[in-house]
Amino acid sequence: MTTRLHALRDAGTSPWLDYIDRTMLGNGELERRIRDDALMGMTSNPTIFEKALAEGQAYDAELAALPASLSARQCFEQLATTDVQRACDAFAGVYATSQRVDGYVSLEVGPDLAHDAAGTIAEARALWAAVNRPNLMIKVPGTAEGADAVRTLIAEGINVNVTLLFSVEAHARVIEAYLAGLEARAAQGGALDHVASVASFFVSRVDSAIDAQLEARAKAATDASAADALRALQGRTAIANAKLAYALFAERFSGPRWDALAAGGAQVQRPLWASTSTKNPAYRDVIYVEALIGPHTVNTLPPATLDAFRDHGETSRTVDANVPAASAHLAALAAAGISLDAVTEQLLSEGLASFAKSFETLLGGLTAKRAALASGATA
Repeated sequence: MTTRLHALRDAGTSPWLDYIDRTMLGNGELERRIRDDALMGMTSNPTIFEKALAEGQAYDAELAALPASLSARQCFEQLATTDVQRACDAFAGVYATSQRVDGYVSLEVGPDLAHDAAGTIAEARALWAAVNRPNLMIKVPGTAEGADAVRTLIAEGINVNVTLLFSVEAHARVIEAYLAGLEARAAQGGALDHVASVASFFVSRVDSAIDAQLEARAKAATDASAADALRALQGRTAIANAKLAYALFAERFSGPRWDALAAGGAQVQRPLWASTSTKNPAYRDVIYVEALIGPHTVNTLPPATLDAFRDHGETSRTVDANVPAASAHLAALAAAGISLDAVTEQLLSEGLASFAKSFETLLGGLTAKRAALASGATA
């Protein structure tokens, strides 16, 4: 059966699912989606795990069997490791047939380590060893310290998903970290052909933040034409920003430096479009999928967005179309007094805080559930 998701994959954009829970790992749903929806990978984050662990009783038996001496964090890592191992095994066929380009499942280091390179490296090594699957990706936040960790992890042959990228400048930093890591690995005689990385560039949240600023300026405008001009800029910044990130990707993964690594079997670090659900109901529900389709890309879709694209998504090569217009749009924003740099810095801070809060809530929920299970109370 061929679907619109198969067409998306064939155009060079791999559909990954931005969701994981134990139920879908055990009832055949994941295998069905791999087969019927051209699903090529899966991502997770603390918010997703928080919801999965808080709802229902799917984890109760394993949680009750864990030693009482384990901390809540250690318990989470045990539960998450089991889920990610199962998911990696489900995607093993995709990993093989795609020649290690796809078939990856992501597991994130603790968000409290976002500004701790050494702590990130240590936890990434531990998670990599615990899951023990070649198609695991360790998720590392795209902070300056995260980029330092990426270089070390890639040099050690650990696959990395660099997350929470909002700016082209941050994207450039993690591309450099990836290339430098590959070069260090090659210098040590390490194989490059099984090392993979994606750079998770967040999309829709940029529009949410910029649109609010444009609307505030439009309301304060002294005449209707000025207000209209400001509102005409709404809903376009996120895609323009992502297109410039893709243009940077195309530039950096070409030329003599890259050619030397590619000759040793290295893969490009693919841009992964994250936060692609549509937040504004006035916009098309698959806009952040349709506008960023092209070679060597991934789109990690929440279940509702994946279902919407299967139903009515349209596929054409768009990711590198009208790049000059994207640059012109960002120039128009600057002329309107809006700093994209300030917005992306704020979004990174908010993203880190949100994941940290979810992780804190998750650990608190695990502690409460363990106590309830130990007392015989119903979870």
